[in-house]
Amino acid sequence: MTGSLIQMAGGVLRFTSDAAAATKAMAETAAEAATTAAETEAAGLVLETQAVAVELQQDLQQLQPNVMLETIKSWTPGLLGFGYRLLIAALIIFVGSRIVKVTRRLLKRTFERMGIDLSVSKFLTSVVDAGIYALTIFIAADKIGIPSASIIALLGSAGLAIGLSLQGSLENVAGGILIMLTRPFGIHDYIVCNGMEGTVQNIGLTYTTMVTVDNKKIIIPNGSISNSTIVNVTAQEKRRVDVEVGIGYSADMKAAKDIIRRVYENHPLVLAEDGITVYVGELADSAVMIGGRGWTKTENYWTVRWDVLEQIKEAFDQAGIEIPFNQMDVNIRTMPEGK
Repeated sequence: MTGSLIQMAGGVLRFTSDAAAATKAMAETAAEAATTAAETEAAGLVLETQAVAVELQQDLQQLQPNVMLETIKSWTPGLLGFGYRLLIAALIIFVGSRIVKVTRRLLKRTFERMGIDLSVSKFLTSVVDAGIYALTIFIAADKIGIPSASIIALLGSAGLAIGLSLQGSLENVAGGILIMLTRPFGIHDYIVCNGMEGTVQNIGLTYTTMVTVDNKKIIIPNGSISNSTIVNVTAQEKRRVDVEVGIGYSADMKAAKDIIRRVYENHPLVLAEDGITVYVGELADSAVMIGGRGWTKTENYWTVRWDVLEQIKEAFDQAGIEIPFNQMDVNIRTMPEGK
């Protein structure tokens, strides 16, 4: 029995030894496999690095100075041509701006010699300046290489769109141009138009501004003014002051006429050299209408008129000449009692 136990122990030892050998063999196999995988991955990285290096070398070869110079040389004619055209365009714009300044000075002197109104001269000068600038830009753009047909088409389309959207304003602009060219009135003239009156303060392209005698500002569209009747009160240097006063039929008519004549003759602002007229204007229902006419400078019109009326009334009162006025007779009747 002891021999059997010894045999069993020997078998166990042999089995343990074989298992250890197998484990060792498996470990060696795994180590070899890991080494092979690492070597494969390293080889792939080396190949990828070599490919990147080759690509970089090719790019560096393409960026050689000779290639860059050849590229720049191929671009040079076009760049030089564009720079030359740009320089010519800048020169054209500079010359155009100088022409505008010279033309402006010439027009100013010409308009001053012709005695053209300041508002008209400014408007005409602005129109000429805009025309010269537009022509200059048109020529400069053509020199740069922008087709003239495209510019004309663009301007035509823009003009049509603006015209359709500003129909009412364009009517006022046309009216302003007519006013400035025909000159029915000027700045500082006193005018009456559309039931409004005042001194013209400014004549714009679309609106005219007036100031009334009580210092109110009135802004009227030029289209309305150009289509209306305009009374220019201050257009002439002199105005005639007309007054008409009624006297009773029993009053001394010749004495009344003499008084009115003396009032005109004695007023310092009445221009006696232009003549003074006193007349019987009408034989009215309740009065004899006597009128007087005398001339004065336009700026003195209202002063003379007010003074003449006041002095005539005072002189008539002193002479006992009655000025008739409407009267109302009121009769009061008392009705008898019982009726």
